[in-house]
Amino acid sequence: MSDDAIGRTSIQVIERMMQLLDALADRPDPVALKDLAQETRLHPSTAHRILNDLVACRLVDRTDPGLYRLGMRLLELGNLVKARLNVRDASLDLMRKLHRLTGQTVNLSVRQGDEIVYVERTYSERSGMQVVRAIGGRAPLHLTSTGKLFLAQDNSENLKAYAEKTGLRGTTPTSLTTLPTLEKELQEVRQSGFARDNEELETGVRCMAAGIYDDSSKLIAGLSISAPADRIQEEWLTELIRTANRISASLGWPGAAQNSIYKGLTG
Repeated sequence: MSDDAIGRTSIQVIERMMQLLDALADRPDPVALKDLAQETRLHPSTAHRILNDLVACRLVDRTDPGLYRLGMRLLELGNLVKARLNVRDASLDLMRKLHRLTGQTVNLSVRQGDEIVYVERTYSERSGMQVVRAIGGRAPLHLTSTGKLFLAQDNSENLKAYAEKTGLRGTTPTSLTTLPTLEKELQEVRQSGFARDNEELETGVRCMAAGIYDDSSKLIAGLSISAPADRIQEEWLTELIRTANRISASLGWPGAAQNSIYKGLTG
């Protein structure tokens, strides 16, 4: 079979999957295979085969033999997309204000597995720092200030699993590459409420990050300032945290009124 034929077959399968998902979305109750095949005009054996694959991926649930409904995985993915879209929309104007105040790069990042993903960024050429990681770029959790915020949320078992999986590989002489040093750093993050990257990802670049929380007080993103190591200023930290809190408040974070995140600023 030629590459073109394989491509057409793959597209056809995806189209049929979407037909079945759309048909399930139109029904509030579980739907029988026979009805799904009739509605999508698919042969029952074809519909059954595709549904089995969707069940294996948790995109569809089989409630009883021959009965199907949309799966919980769709809810999980939908909530994830919603959170990321909402946090970006809520953050952009405030990120621009923070950028104008500092003149430095301001990043919005989220966690995806063992990495952070940059979902928004404001920067200018006059910051004096080359932007290496554009929107959509990734970086290891333990080498970034935002990544440390997320690792600080993990329990010791998950942190050890992360260390074993990644090997805590470093990219600069100051990278944290052993579990004890990383654990010590994360304890400081938990106590202060913010995190730093001291040239651990890129030589000559330092960062500071504060967390953004949703209406259930879950950490969903990190807001960070990146600057040349010799230009970063401690007074930016107060405004960084204040900005992150404002974004969190717009997302319904209940801790906005009584948070104690500033306790680390004078310690």
